[in-house]
Amino acid sequence: MIGPASCKAGALPAELHAHCGTVFHFIAFALVRKLLNAIVFLRRVRIPQSGHPCYRGRESLAALPLIYNFQYLTLPLSCAYASFAMELDSSLSWLALALTPGLASRLSARLLKRFGSPDAVFRAPLTELEGCSLPAPVAQAVFKKEAFKRAEKELSATRNIDRCRLINWTEPEYPQSLLQIYDPPVLLYIRGDPEVLNLPSLSIVGTRKPTLYGTQMAQQLGRDLAARGLVIVSGMARGIDAIGHQGAMTANGRAIGVLGTGIDVCYPKENKKLYEKVLQRGAIISEFPLRTHPAPENFPIRNRIVAGVPLGVIVIEGAQYSGSLITARLAMEFGREVFGVPGNVTQPVSFAPNQLIKQGAKLVTNAEDVVEELPTPVRAALVKAEQPEAAQRELLVAASLNPSETKIYELLSADESKPIDDIVERSGLNSSEVLATLFDLEMKGIVRQSPGKQFSKVLF
Repeated sequence: MIGPASCKAGALPAELHAHCGTVFHFIAFALVRKLLNAIVFLRRVRIPQSGHPCYRGRESLAALPLIYNFQYLTLPLSCAYASFAMELDSSLSWLALALTPGLASRLSARLLKRFGSPDAVFRAPLTELEGCSLPAPVAQAVFKKEAFKRAEKELSATRNIDRCRLINWTEPEYPQSLLQIYDPPVLLYIRGDPEVLNLPSLSIVGTRKPTLYGTQMAQQLGRDLAARGLVIVSGMARGIDAIGHQGAMTANGRAIGVLGTGIDVCYPKENKKLYEKVLQRGAIISEFPLRTHPAPENFPIRNRIVAGVPLGVIVIEGAQYSGSLITARLAMEFGREVFGVPGNVTQPVSFAPNQLIKQGAKLVTNAEDVVEELPTPVRAALVKAEQPEAAQRELLVAASLNPSETKIYELLSADESKPIDDIVERSGLNSSEVLATLFDLEMKGIVRQSPGKQFSKVLF
């Protein structure tokens, strides 16, 4: 350590010598200021009166040396921060439990039911931990508190993320519906508004490569259900998941995104804007530690939350072995409603919803088909649908278009996309005028562009 004695002329360059002097003057000034603040504090703090929990008697207090006097007088200040310290310690022990290698949700739940709290788990003797049927390496890791060092770093990093916090399953903000499943996560990372986690919600899931029909239905159902006041849940994946959330955002609705990554990792990257919108209008949750990148084994684990949080799951397109079928089966096991949007039987992506419908899932063609299956108290609390019927909306749209927009709009269909060359040929307009008109129709939200310069009507 460099001290004033080592900063002699000739031993160090003149600039460093001057710098050392400045640093030590600053440290001395800071120490003097702290000492003065302590003296002022001692003069101002009132000695507790009889009946105060910290009262020992004025005579015994006066007889104490100054160091004990100061410690005694600062005890009320320690009491004021006790709740904060307890909260910090509680979060740390819950986080250490979640980060212990090999200790999955079901094993964590077993330990918590046996010992009552994470603190008690980490105080338990090794023999009792092994008695809970833990694998030997896991029991050793818990007994030695190996995860605490990592948990301290994780907790510090979590507190540096905007609007991010940890909630364990004993807190009221924790999704109460998740407690009904057989292996709820003991700890969740959350960004955004925790209140949405316990509002009536529905999941919209499906393929990552939807058809135009699937895209239209996901957009429509997400929009109409969110407009009724239901929270839209999805896994934030590309395709149907993201489109359902986009529909909810167009209705200024609320949403919950469940990640298969750390809460600080947006996957896929193209959903970054959607991630921010959902964060503003709802919440993003994950059970995975920070900086966890996407891995195939994470998504089935995430799917049980997508199935467990909502009242029901709507499946819009999915292949025979798709993740959406896994989510639907989990929802059935959890006692949730399952809905299927029927698809073209010749399309492989229609297998999942069509199969579910054959097995008893409710066939869905619009939002009302979903709402009528919800519990009566939920239906009573929903906002009444005030939007005009689809045919009326299309008439209103058509009345607001100019002649060239009307000509282009009538050439399009909601069932299939039309390539730009066909639109130019059939409209009789030049290509620049057609492109400009299509752009205006897209801005009005009544036309959608698909890859390959293909266009279709937005389904009302």
